[in-house]
Amino acid sequence: MSGLRRPGDGREDALLPDEIQARLGKRLDDVAKILAGALVTVAGVMTALGLSSDVVFVALNNESWPIYVASLCAILAIVCSIAAMLIRPTRRGNMWETAVLILGVIFYMVALSVAVVGAAKAAGGNGRPSIIDVSLTGPRSDPRLRFRVHADGVDTWATITVYAYAVGANGEALKPADFFRSNLRPNDRGVIEHRVDTPVAIPAGAWGIAINAVAANGSDVCETLAERGPTCVVIQLP
Repeated sequence: MSGLRRPGDGREDALLPDEIQARLGKRLDDVAKILAGALVTVAGVMTALGLSSDVVFVALNNESWPIYVASLCAILAIVCSIAAMLIRPTRRGNMWETAVLILGVIFYMVALSVAVVGAAKAAGGNGRPSIIDVSLTGPRSDPRLRFRVHADGVDTWATITVYAYAVGANGEALKPADFFRSNLRPNDRGVIEHRVDTPVAIPAGAWGIAINAVAANGSDVCETLAERGPTCVVIQLP
């Protein structure tokens, strides 16, 4: 039989077709085992980029699509790797295993790429402004308003509009409106950090001072349910 090895015929190192396919299948299984760690690898990339558990919960609450896509692709990569290891190491089986592993590698690379986008988007704060350290000092005849505006993850082309105005007891704006208004731009890292210290012109009948910070392309209605709604603060006059 020509397909069998015979002692002394100079073909001791020759391999049978079944042995070749078995070795090829073993190598493909090794690749499949590496792909099985796709989810752990993707999670490690997100963590290395600063995507902590708190930020993940915020991203999921905001329905951040890259987090969902990265997780789904990582799971599909694992499914492909498990399916590849269950295929028998025959000639046709190795062809199917190779095809399944190629598909798994594609899912794996997509998961890593989207994970980077998701980590950058979720950890960036979504460009929402915060108004903190608010205080109103001095006599009612000549008070000074102080506060700080902070935002991160702001697009470099975007601005955040901050304005302050007097309100009545029912929350209505009083004239003259907007005694303070400013358009803030982020630095090269997408961060806005701005301190305001301004005198206040209080009209007659004023109950308090309202401060609004509106993100770029966002709504300026405080009661809106939109994702990019404004930040609104009202401080009562003494």
